[in-house]
Amino acid sequence: MTMKVPILYEDNHLLFVEKPVNVPVQEDRSGDKDLLTFLKEDIKVRHQKPGNVYLGLVHRLDRPVGGVMVFAKTSKAASRLSDSIRRGAMEKHYLAVLRGQPPKPEDRLEDYLVKDRRNNEVSVTDPGRDKAQKAVLEYETEGTAKDVSLVSIQLHTGRPHQIRVQFASRGCPLYGDQKYGSSVNKPGQQIALWSQTLAVEHPTKKEEIKVHSNPPEEHPWNLWKGKA
Repeated sequence: MTMKVPILYEDNHLLFVEKPVNVPVQEDRSGDKDLLTFLKEDIKVRHQKPGNVYLGLVHRLDRPVGGVMVFAKTSKAASRLSDSIRRGAMEKHYLAVLRGQPPKPEDRLEDYLVKDRRNNEVSVTDPGRDKAQKAVLEYETEGTAKDVSLVSIQLHTGRPHQIRVQFASRGCPLYGDQKYGSSVNKPGQQIALWSQTLAVEHPTKKEEIKVHSNPPEEHPWNLWKGKA
């Protein structure tokens, strides 16, 4: 597979790219080409770097999800970005297409999630359960069309499968999500979840770097031209 990865912003410390859909962020059991390896090879060629290339992975996107990701080009940048994420200081905005409509046009969703590692599935659980993690997001409905809705999401915590599980638990799974919306989605449909904006404090300049990426102009995103 020939991978095309648009570079959205780059300097000596940070690399923002648009992750392609259906590409693993790092090496996994599938053996498919992963984004981290591809970017290291790309940097080595573009900058004619001898030896191993350092590129720090500080956050992740699920394999089927596309959009903005940031990587650290130095260990100092990786440390400072990781600290920023721990403090909740990295601003993350997503777009998603839901089946049906959410209970309210806009809301703050707070749940506790637990992951079944054997089946790679996440579910909503009680706050007191062992290994339960608090998950928080805010959303706003941007539009509806037929039996689907477009929502913009500010993600406050980065739990595995968080957006997918929180909306599915409220009866409006994401379009194309086979894992948490198999009753309303057909096999082969692409999940409609996109990392639209990332904002971070630059690790050395101490100024905000804000990077955007828009989803592809194809179904179901093109139901809302100009919004998605």
